[in-house]
Amino acid sequence: MLKKHNHKIWLVTVDMGYGHQRATFPLKHLAQGGIISANTYRGIPDSDKKIWETSRHLYEFISRLTRIPVVGQKAFDLYDHFQAIPEFYPKRDLSQPTLQLKETMALVKSRNWGKHLIEKLNKKPRPLVTSFFAVAFMAEQFGYKGEIYCIICDADIARVWADLKPQNSRVNYFAPCYRVVERLKLYGVQPEKIFLTGFPLPKENLGGENLSALRHDMGHRLFNLDAAGRYLKRYHQNIKEHLKMKKLPKKHNHPFTVTFAVGGAGAQREIGAKMLKSLKQKIEAKSMRLNLIAGTHVDVHDYFIKAVENAGLTRHLGKEIHILFQQDKTKYFAEFNNWLRTTDVLWTKPSELSFYPALGIPIIMAPPIGSQEKFNRLWLKTIGAGISQNDPRYTAEWLFDWLQSGWLAQAAMRGFIEAPRFGTYNIEKILANKPEKAQKVKTLMQY
Repeated sequence: MLKKHNHKIWLVTVDMGYGHQRATFPLKHLAQGGIISANTYRGIPDSDKKIWETSRHLYEFISRLTRIPVVGQKAFDLYDHFQAIPEFYPKRDLSQPTLQLKETMALVKSRNWGKHLIEKLNKKPRPLVTSFFAVAFMAEQFGYKGEIYCIICDADIARVWADLKPQNSRVNYFAPCYRVVERLKLYGVQPEKIFLTGFPLPKENLGGENLSALRHDMGHRLFNLDAAGRYLKRYHQNIKEHLKMKKLPKKHNHPFTVTFAVGGAGAQREIGAKMLKSLKQKIEAKSMRLNLIAGTHVDVHDYFIKAVENAGLTRHLGKEIHILFQQDKTKYFAEFNNWLRTTDVLWTKPSELSFYPALGIPIIMAPPIGSQEKFNRLWLKTIGAGISQNDPRYTAEWLFDWLQSGWLAQAAMRGFIEAPRFGTYNIEKILANKPEKAQKVKTLMQY
């Protein structure tokens, strides 16, 4: 399974937000020389770096605009219009290039954007796997000698993910769900270039293809998510069969834990502060634990610290309240994955984390930011693994009502059963030329 040195791959991501890097992190063991960031690698030409930085700064600026009432949202909506995903039905030919795609390819062709990176990798060609469409286009444009693979990071995608002439493109795609497969076909990508793998998830949270770690964590999580035992009592036998356990745990191995994660641009931190204030009595009573994920943003970390102080909960820091901050994204992803093992509910916007209910973690969905997140939200609702947040100011009321009802336990099981979880292993097998051994991904996820 790609253990030999000559079976290593070039694994390329981009340092913009978290989504593209989170998609490559579980595959880091395959990467020759580690994961390469296309916009920050050593030796990147100044001309390339300037293009990348302009793109990243625009994305972060626009994302933060949503915090400004009315005006900010209108500005973001205008920006999002140019990268919006078209309605799927009626099915039709969507292969005509969009303005966003034409502008991307113009930068690649007229300014040789990415040529230096591809020439560097071409000195020792091996399978090139990237989580960003522009890198795949660069590889094709500048004659990369190895196979080219692109990991899709959302449950539906805009036209910009497929080449100008997709019918003739060399790019192969790893699709996280069936809708992406069908969408790529509408964009003109040849079916033989599309692999339905599932999104790559961290192996440490799975525990191998027998899912030993996941099944163990799931048993304890369900105990916390079904406070009155309604769901467990009704579906006890079915749950044991799905988890392949002779008996379920009779007590939890951690307190009921909610993890609130802001996005890569640091947006929606205010939700965390409102929720924190509402949960004050629950935290003081030590009836729950709250993880606040600041990621790699020191300003978000400081904001959460201040929010804890304003709520009068400083003495609970490091006990009932934990804040995750790491300057290094690799360390952040590793620590975040570890925290997920004792997380019962993940509260976040429907980003690439929309695929993490496959780990048996229900998602409380913050409002989506951008067209692709609206489709991620739809996908989560379709499989029954995500529930839209209610007013954060009253979290202590509706969240604990949901615990009593068993709804969150049900959402956890729906995610465990319906969401694809073998993406990392399937990608490994395809890269090792053993696609026939890949785990089948259910096709009922179309919406």
